[in-house]
Amino acid sequence: SPDIMLLGEMRDPETIATAMTAAEMAQLLFSTLHTTSAANTIDRIIDAFTASQQHQIRMQLSMVLQAVVSQQLVQTVDGRVVPAFEIMIATPAIRNLIREGKTHQIDSIIASSAEEGMITMDQSLYALVVNRVITKETALQHAIHQEALKTRFEVEGV
Repeated sequence: SPDIMLLGEMRDPETIATAMTAAEMAQLLFSTLHTTSAANTIDRIIDAFTASQQHQIRMQLSMVLQAVVSQQLVQTVDGRVVPAFEIMIATPAIRNLIREGKTHQIDSIIASSAEEGMITMDQSLYALVVNRVITKETALQHAIHQEALKTRFEVEGV
């Protein structure tokens, strides 16, 4: 009876269902999924199931999910690569959005929850630019909301 499980990529509904069952049984489960953001990860999990199953999956996911960490490797100004992260913690507000199918609102919760350890991908990219690790162009190539990040650079004189 392991306490911690590592599951490779969740590619199909059967694997995702197995992961959810393990998580419901109080197992700490780590898995991967090829997505670009926390909200996209949640949508991808839910969309893997038929429409008739999606309400149940939303409920289960809202109860068992603890966090989503998204990562992109981006090229630095000196030719190396560095990770840019999005971190979403499953707070009561996030759980509620998952249950209600309002994942499009998750980005705004993450953006305003730095004190809880959350950061959006665009905030992470912005910090890398401010710290002169990556260029603005690289940040914009990897941004989730390119126009908003571009505007932030202009407004803040970066």
